[in-house]
Amino acid sequence: MVGNNEWRQIHIITTGGTIEKTYDESDGTLFNRETVIKKRLNEKLRLPYTEIIITSLMAIDSLEMNDEHRARILEKIDELSADRHPIVVLHGTDTMQLSAEFVKNRLPTPKVPVVFTGAMKPLGFEDSDALQNVTEALYCSQLITPDVYISFHNRLFSIPGARKNKDKGTFETF
Repeated sequence: MVGNNEWRQIHIITTGGTIEKTYDESDGTLFNRETVIKKRLNEKLRLPYTEIIITSLMAIDSLEMNDEHRARILEKIDELSADRHPIVVLHGTDTMQLSAEFVKNRLPTPKVPVVFTGAMKPLGFEDSDALQNVTEALYCSQLITPDVYISFHNRLFSIPGARKNKDKGTFETF
């Protein structure tokens, strides 16, 4: 663990998903356009000892994600791992488990903690869980050993071993 007053960096890779959906007032739809996380983090969180480095990799719904997209995520994780800073991946919840397992299977001993997180409601919504999940993922990424995880609703799951429970609107151990 890094000392309390030491400067630290954390990488965030954005891929889209509900966490970053934007509401279009003209037709009432939600869609992925571009990352909104940096502006929201700067507005809502006070992180005087932490630099957040954001890489916008893609902006798609996770239901549209395939293994080519997952390979791009893996490649970016591998590239950013050279810095030895934790990595948080913002991802849609519907296929987050699949992407986390894809990374774990191809990178069985990561150099840094890799934490996937997302949200059940978009970041801009009043009752969104997005800021909570991102904050928790940022925090735990600094305390855990290098591996692949999912952080969601105040819980941390090792991969494999987590799945989305659509009925409860959260993740659980299986």
